Amino acid sequence: MTKKAMKIGRWGLPAVSLALATHVSAAIDPDRSILPPEQPWHGASEALAARPTDPWITPSEKTGLTATPSYAETRAYLDRLVQASPLLRVETFGRTAQGRDMIVVVASKDGASLDPAKPVLLVQSGIHPGEIDGKDAGLMLLRDIVVRGKSSLLDRVNFLFVPVFNIDGHERTSPYNRPNQRGPVSQGWRTTAQNINLNRDYMKADTPEMQAMLGLINRYDPALYLDLHVSDGLDFQYDITYGFQDAPYAQSPAANRWLEQVYRPQVDAALKARGHVPGPLVLAVDDRKPTDGLSLPHFPANFSHGYGDLRHMPAVLVEDHALKPYRRRVLGEYVLLEATLRTLGSDGALLKRDIAEDRARRGPMTITWKPRTDPVRNVHFLPMKSERFLSDVSGGYEVRWLGQPAPAVDIPLFGSQADKTVDLPAAYWVSAVDVAVIDRLRRHGIRMETLDQPRTVSVDMIRISDPKLATMPVENRVPVTAGAFQHERHEETYPAGSVRVPTDQPLGRLAAELLEPETEESFFSWGFFPAMLERTEYIEGYVVEPMGAAMLARSPALKAEFDQKVKSDPAFAASPDARLTWLYAHTRYYDQRYLLYPVGRETAK
Repeated sequence: MTKKAMKIGRWGLPAVSLALATHVSAAIDPDRSILPPEQPWHGASEALAARPTDPWITPSEKTGLTATPSYAETRAYLDRLVQASPLLRVETFGRTAQGRDMIVVVASKDGASLDPAKPVLLVQSGIHPGEIDGKDAGLMLLRDIVVRGKSSLLDRVNFLFVPVFNIDGHERTSPYNRPNQRGPVSQGWRTTAQNINLNRDYMKADTPEMQAMLGLINRYDPALYLDLHVSDGLDFQYDITYGFQDAPYAQSPAANRWLEQVYRPQVDAALKARGHVPGPLVLAVDDRKPTDGLSLPHFPANFSHGYGDLRHMPAVLVEDHALKPYRRRVLGEYVLLEATLRTLGSDGALLKRDIAEDRARRGPMTITWKPRTDPVRNVHFLPMKSERFLSDVSGGYEVRWLGQPAPAVDIPLFGSQADKTVDLPAAYWVSAVDVAVIDRLRRHGIRMETLDQPRTVSVDMIRISDPKLATMPVENRVPVTAGAFQHERHEETYPAGSVRVPTDQPLGRLAAELLEPETEESFFSWGFFPAMLERTEYIEGYVVEPMGAAMLARSPALKAEFDQKVKSDPAFAASPDARLTWLYAHTRYYDQRYLLYPVGRETAK
């Protein structure tokens, strides 16, 4: 789900020690009886499920929509559908870290070549394989398109369906993977075989799975991208929630309007008509104090819908509610998918026009965000009853959900506000030595010019100060932060193989998010430039001490700066090494590339 949900390690509780884990494994396994009481439900969408005798019943329907099939069983069912109809084909678009084929189902009336005039809907399930509702809903919908008379859904839309994104995690299945979720019986694991969360890998694109997905996106250029999840955190009355980058933060404002004014009303109406309770994507300010309000912050572009907004590919994050039974969630997901196809068929031309408007957008860009202390607005919300109690187990106040609807309330929604906004340069320059960075830029589909011979250019460059490495790895990397970013003018010679990345292109803002070092999702922040943080040339004290003494004697201004540093910084004053290093840094012998971010910014002087 999202980063506000309580997670062991990075997002919430500290990692559990091995000794404690051993005690936990020997304890009695918890069961779903500890969850809040389940509310009875019946809806018109129940008619979508196949009868037990139906020859096209899906593997999950055979269990009454309580279990989900393995990847092999999923593929076998899809192969049956493909054999039954020319409307479907299966393509392999990549391989996982463990070598499994990644497949996409192409549902179209266009044959081998898709009509570029038709909008493409790309839907992915199983980026977090424990949250697998979308896979089983998608199998049902594809079945009904092929053999149950719903082929008209493809009249004006082409449908791409990735049944499982994180296949290796999908196959690491267990009844004990998501104790806060009602079904399916056995659930996949959140991360990949490399222990990377794919919904944090969109920008750095370290995994073969994400690299394959970026290739699929670049190949088909979807007009709408759906990422199907199951929620964590709050209990509420909604069974299907969904959302997108909120309007105040949108880098694609025209598409955002379409999602809010065209897409949401039609999908909500379809869900309500089938007996479901649609709701907005929101987080709790504090999961332990639900009355403190809700939150919908700016989502960074390592999330699917943040990434889609940044690259002007409308993206919707769907979060079925974990405490609703699997059957209800899968049926609701089916309704949402069918309504999405209908909406894109009827209003896709308007969306494509809005996408073109967003891709032509230029101008200043907010590169850092900060929490907003006052509410963005109030939202109408359908909560569940709860109570707070002092726990003897945790030693603090916890929340107990009672499984009963509470009266509707208008509740404050908190969010983010712009922190730093910049004018983008005409282009970024990346040296040929930064192979991984150039590789990732290409995988994102960003247009660039590759030098066939060296070129010397005048560029704005950024020198950082006070760099800090994360104390623990995050998503298989060691993130970097800096205390300050100081701009300098340089004449730089870039060797053959270097690239110039213009910002006057549809993916210019994506390039800026990756190459401006201050952004949360930049290559710098993810640790792609470790070499700039290391000094590799030094000088002995017996050399720098007399050199420093002469410098201080020659320059009253330097001596005043040095004396002030000694006076104001006791640790500096007490360290001979620190004092001599400070003087060394003020000589021409010092490494002028140390802490210099190597990406140039092509700007006016």
